[in-house]
Amino acid sequence: SQNRESFTSKDVIYLITPDRFANGDKNNDAFPAMLENDVDRSKLFSRHGGDIQGIIDRLDYIKKMGYTAIWSMPLLENDQKVQSYHGYSITNHYKMDPRFGTNEKFKELCVEAHKRGIKIISDIVLNHIGSGHYWMKDMPFKDWINHGTEFVSTNHRRETHQDPHRSLADKKGLVDGWFVPSMPDINQNNPYLAKYMIQNTIWWIEYAGLGGLRIDTYPYSEKSFSNAWTLAISNEYPSFNMVGEEWSLNPIIPSYWQKGKVNPDGFQSGLPSLMDFPLQNAIYEGLTEPESWNQGLLKIYSVLANDLVYPNPNNLVIFLDNHDMSRFFTQVKEDKDLFKIGLSLICTMRGIPQIYYGTEINFANPKSNEHGEIRGDFLGGWPNDVKDAVTGSQLSVNEKNTQDFLASLLNWRKGNEAVTQGKLMHFAPVDGIYTYFRYTDKSKVMVIVNKNTHESQVNSRLYKEILPSNATLTNVISGQISNLGEYIKVGPKSALIVEVN
Repeated sequence: SQNRESFTSKDVIYLITPDRFANGDKNNDAFPAMLENDVDRSKLFSRHGGDIQGIIDRLDYIKKMGYTAIWSMPLLENDQKVQSYHGYSITNHYKMDPRFGTNEKFKELCVEAHKRGIKIISDIVLNHIGSGHYWMKDMPFKDWINHGTEFVSTNHRRETHQDPHRSLADKKGLVDGWFVPSMPDINQNNPYLAKYMIQNTIWWIEYAGLGGLRIDTYPYSEKSFSNAWTLAISNEYPSFNMVGEEWSLNPIIPSYWQKGKVNPDGFQSGLPSLMDFPLQNAIYEGLTEPESWNQGLLKIYSVLANDLVYPNPNNLVIFLDNHDMSRFFTQVKEDKDLFKIGLSLICTMRGIPQIYYGTEINFANPKSNEHGEIRGDFLGGWPNDVKDAVTGSQLSVNEKNTQDFLASLLNWRKGNEAVTQGKLMHFAPVDGIYTYFRYTDKSKVMVIVNKNTHESQVNSRLYKEILPSNATLTNVISGQISNLGEYIKVGPKSALIVEVN
């Protein structure tokens, strides 16, 4: 078990909101004994009926698309009065929410996924619990919950962990405050609670055979505890990968938490991976801003230039969107060309790609940025759905084109050493053109982004330090093979991806 496989840069992660993905078992839609007992797909924040069986039923589709890992939002019991669907208000750490399925059903998901070469990444919540947790009725210790039963909001000042000028009051306000009134903040300084959380995590890894962890709101926990928890997991499973959520756009902040970082305050983290929010924001701004000397594609170039602050940038999880932000198709104002460029970037850039369910069929949130709309129902996940993403029934031409395009990219990526394990060399953007290479001693890939609305002729001599003059180029999407000439043609508002031989 200590040598179990975990997710790496060879993988692509499929993020799922289980309540909104597929209803595989109508019998578990409602339980009279639970506080929220209705299923109403017309309401953004009600339960919609998706479950673990629905994910199992679509494992073959997920494999066919080219995904090799699944990160599901939490599946543990959330016996809350309202908005229990999202999973982040846990009320029992050892029990699956019965509206998703049983512990045994979750284990079945892990086994069936493993048969298909798919790893299951569990979403862990260390910072807080749900207000309906049985602990709140009978606390094991008086100091089990920060501020007792009184809601005191966190100040969200995550910088206080490393800020040399911080006040202790601000630091305490971050880690002791509650996220929201329905999420009491647990006191991780209590050694019994700390041991409980560590043992619970190890138990789930062993019981279900997990392939990785994603840790929610990582910097909101007590630093000493979160690091002790991380090191305890790594001690049991030396190759196990864990990615923490640190929603900061300044690379210095998340880099503080990555294993191997030499920090000025002497702190040594054991966390292997972070969510790369700086790159996500840079891609969004880079594709939507007008080109100039200090914006546009330069934002992507500049963020990647800051990789020097990370011990291992190749182990960062990269993404275009997730369950807490507008869909990327909405971010680029439903511009199909910019959307495809974004997909091209995320599939060829350094790091571990994560793609949110529905992205492959142009999911958007045009009416609002409410989480309930962002986490829309997957097409075909319910018996009366007109459209079905799995069979392709009634999908529009644009939806099918995106699905085919992404599947081609993901399945090609699996077998390309340069993209999954190679180094990155990029060339500063000029006139709406941004070029980078992924390469090893045996393999090389070139990506040219043309943000212009016209075809561009790119002088190949600009890249002579890495691009041999006698090279042949194989277009990854079309399969067309051509000899390298003086100029490389790149279509308007597109990303050219070629293997270099």
